[in-house]
Amino acid sequence: MFPETRLRRLRQNAEIRKMLDLPLPGPEKFIWPAFVLDGAAKREPIEAMPGQSRLSVDQLLIDLEPVVDSGVSGVLLFGLVEDSKKDFHGSEAYNDQGTIQRAIRKVKEKFPKLVVTADVCVCAYTSHGHCGPLTEAGEVDNDAANEVLAKIALSYAAAGADMVAPSSMMDGQVQAIRSALDAAAFDQTLLMSYSTKFASAMYGPFREAEKSTPSQGDRKGYQASYGDLRTALRESEFDEAEGADILMVKPALFYLDVLSKLRETTDLPIAAYNVSGEYSMLHASAERGWGNLKDMVQESTAAMVRGGADILISYWANQYDVLFKN
Repeated sequence: MFPETRLRRLRQNAEIRKMLDLPLPGPEKFIWPAFVLDGAAKREPIEAMPGQSRLSVDQLLIDLEPVVDSGVSGVLLFGLVEDSKKDFHGSEAYNDQGTIQRAIRKVKEKFPKLVVTADVCVCAYTSHGHCGPLTEAGEVDNDAANEVLAKIALSYAAAGADMVAPSSMMDGQVQAIRSALDAAAFDQTLLMSYSTKFASAMYGPFREAEKSTPSQGDRKGYQASYGDLRTALRESEFDEAEGADILMVKPALFYLDVLSKLRETTDLPIAAYNVSGEYSMLHASAERGWGNLKDMVQESTAAMVRGGADILISYWANQYDVLFKN
């Protein structure tokens, strides 16, 4: 103990600190979430998320060029459609000529080594904004939703997606999708489950970007409650048993304890989704002079890795060279 032991010796200069510190993750650990629009030559900056835009497929290909050049390994695609294409079941989501299907084909054609993941949900495709068809009582019909999700996943796999990522938080969704994929000979398509996804207040900027706010009610009946840790962890346990290849904790920064606990109980890879509210929160602080953006991004990202994340789904990914290279 002090005075014989002086821990400051271990951090007295930058060279020693670098030797002992956990290194920042390389770009190969990142997946960039991108919002894809119908049409062509469209670019709509997202006010709540500086540095991010809604992009038509042709513009997405332009923006992916520097992302791929930086070494980022993957992209996670979210689709948007005009209101006229939305219906009760969200059937446009499994249109083989739909926005995401076309995006998958074009991205794989131009960047064949990029890991292309497609979000499997219908909230941006339904007329009511919920993650599945509704019962007469106005609740999401879990089993009917699973049938729709399986159709969407098959459509994305057929278009060439390397990975599908169901985010609806329906009971049994992983089993339904894995069974459908295997039966259609897409047994090599990876399944990354939003396995522990919380009903969080940190999704506001995303819902603005995706235009997916429910027309009535909320999603607390199917997304995990942040006050119930045991059930939230059981969600991931069940998804692993149903055949998920990769698990996920979403959001990330407010749930590092969950990420750490999950890391202790599974050998599957874990993705941390660094969500829109966490992204926008750091931007807002930096804009007000309350912190250096690069420093805050690096520190928060290191926390997710330290907590047990193998994969980082992050809006910082399209700015990797600026934010993570010293």
